[in-house]
Amino acid sequence: MQLQINQTLTVHPIHYTTTVAKDIVLLHGLFGNLSNWKAVQQELSPKYQVWTPQLPLFNHFLGGGLNKLVDFLEDYLIENQIKNPILIGNSLGGHVALLYTLKYPEKVERLVLTGSSGLYENSFGGTFPRVKDYQYIKQKVEDVFDRKEVVDEEMVSYVFDIVQQKTKALSVIMLARDAQKQNLKDFLHFIKIPVLLIWGLQDIVTPPEVAEEFYQHLPNATLHYIDRCGHAPMMEQPELFNGYVSNFLAS
Repeated sequence: MQLQINQTLTVHPIHYTTTVAKDIVLLHGLFGNLSNWKAVQQELSPKYQVWTPQLPLFNHFLGGGLNKLVDFLEDYLIENQIKNPILIGNSLGGHVALLYTLKYPEKVERLVLTGSSGLYENSFGGTFPRVKDYQYIKQKVEDVFDRKEVVDEEMVSYVFDIVQQKTKALSVIMLARDAQKQNLKDFLHFIKIPVLLIWGLQDIVTPPEVAEEFYQHLPNATLHYIDRCGHAPMMEQPELFNGYVSNFLAS
C-alpha cells in the first residue's frame, strides 16, 4: 500500500516597514545665518531630516521683497524633493514661512514661529545712521538679545560687513521695510495646520504682544514664553526651545 500525502504550503509575505524621517526646514532672519540653528540641528538631526537653506537676502535689492524669498523657498523644496515639511522660522524667516504657508497651504505640515515678523516689529534693518561705527553696530546687535553672552565678535563682524556694502545694505533695508508693511493679521485664520509659537519675554524687536496676537488669530496655535530671552530663543535658551519643539513634533 502506498500512502500519498498531499501538503499545501502557505507562504505568508513578509512586510518590511520603513520609517522615512520627516523634513524640517530652518529659516533664519534678516541678519541671521545658518550658525543660529546649530543647537536645533544637533537636537533634531537624529530623528528628522533637517535642512538649512541660506536665504538669498542680498540678491533682490532691485525689487520683489519677501515674495522673492517665498519663490526661492518653493524652488529649494522642489529641487531637494522635500514634501510637506515642517517649517521653523525666526524673525524674517518666520514671516517667509507664513507667506509660504498662505500661498501653498497643502504643502506644509506644521509651523514653528519664534520672534516672527508678520504683524509688527521694531526692525533693526530699517535704517543705518552710523554704519561706520563698529561699536554702534555692536550695541545694536546686543540689543536684540537678552543674554548678551551669545553675541561674539564673529556675529558682530558679520553684521558690520553687511552694512558696509551698499548693495547688501539696500537689500536689507528694502526687505525690512517690506516686512514692516505686511501685516498678515487678516490672513492668519486661513492657516489651519498646527502652529507652535515660542517667544522671548524680553524680545524688543517683536515684543510678547506680537506673540499674543499671533496666538489669537491662528486657529490651531500653541504659545510658550521663555524668560531671560530676547529675539532669538533658539540661541539664547536652546534647551528650552528644543524641548518645546520636540514635544510639539512628537504630539
